[in-house]
Amino acid sequence: MADPKSTRAQVDWALAAGAGRRVVGVLGSGPATTAYTRDRASEQLLQFAAAAEEHVRGVTGLHTPGAVPPARAVDRREWVSAAARSMEALVEADDAGRPGLGARLAGLQAGSMLGLVAGSVLGQYDPFGVEGGELLLVVPNVLTVERALKLRPDDFRMWVCLHEVTHRVQFGANPWLREYMRENVSALTNTGGAGSVGDLLERVTRGLSGDGRHSGIIGVLQIAAPPEQFAAIERLLMLGTLLEGHADHVMDAVGPAVIPTVGSIRAAFDRRRAAPSNPIQRLLRVLLGMDAKIAQYVRGKKFVDAVVAQVGMERFNAVWSGPETLPLPEELDDPGRWVARVLGDVRP
Repeated sequence: MADPKSTRAQVDWALAAGAGRRVVGVLGSGPATTAYTRDRASEQLLQFAAAAEEHVRGVTGLHTPGAVPPARAVDRREWVSAAARSMEALVEADDAGRPGLGARLAGLQAGSMLGLVAGSVLGQYDPFGVEGGELLLVVPNVLTVERALKLRPDDFRMWVCLHEVTHRVQFGANPWLREYMRENVSALTNTGGAGSVGDLLERVTRGLSGDGRHSGIIGVLQIAAPPEQFAAIERLLMLGTLLEGHADHVMDAVGPAVIPTVGSIRAAFDRRRAAPSNPIQRLLRVLLGMDAKIAQYVRGKKFVDAVVAQVGMERFNAVWSGPETLPLPEELDDPGRWVARVLGDVRP
């Protein structure tokens, strides 16, 4: 076992958080607004996050033990700090030690990416950064989108909360998800000593400066990854597709009784996903392969919609039994194959 004093962190996450906050300072902290408007939006988002729990449980049939934990309304800089803390908890060993030069360079790279992403995240359930998980709602981004799309604020804020609370319920009702994610990230970053976070960031940077044929970071990693890492990426992609598709299904399934303009919000949001007008958003989609990510989410929702329509939500919930019941890549576009494999139903 290595001497903890001689080990080095793979990424200087404190430096990453600082770099990300500086990027936010350059790109802008959010739309011009009054303190009253910002505070009112924060209060309402927190209220809606608490109220959304009952709606999510009602639609999904999933239940979490204990009291509903409060959400936290944050700005873009605060989100960067929380994201860096979460990533450190997810990928670094407890005895990672003092960052070396490579870790500082990786921290600058990771922080720059976090700073760019900070302007587009509406909310996030973080299972890793603090004990018991934490739900974050990024107030300036919610205000930006609802204004840009001319949406009814009350409805859009509840819609956003439904998505993020669904993630909280997913992890709360199925504790194995957290460890499954950790195991696959560990496989991704610790394969044969050549898969450290710093090495991955360096590979990504080289790949993104190449011919541009790969689909952002994920595409570069998949092309360059050895078999063990490729398999871990595939498993994480399948899990992410399911989690996001399920959350999108719940957002819409709650329906107009709770969100009168849900149909208009979905249509406007899908148009925004398809053709972002913000140049930073366009840059992110090239840099991070967001088009591929969005396509995964769309596939996920179609999968959940189809299975629930065929067998109902109660039987769909077999998907949460464990890693072996997660959809396989070939089942995403052919949900009947998942139904046949997991539920034993004969395909029509």
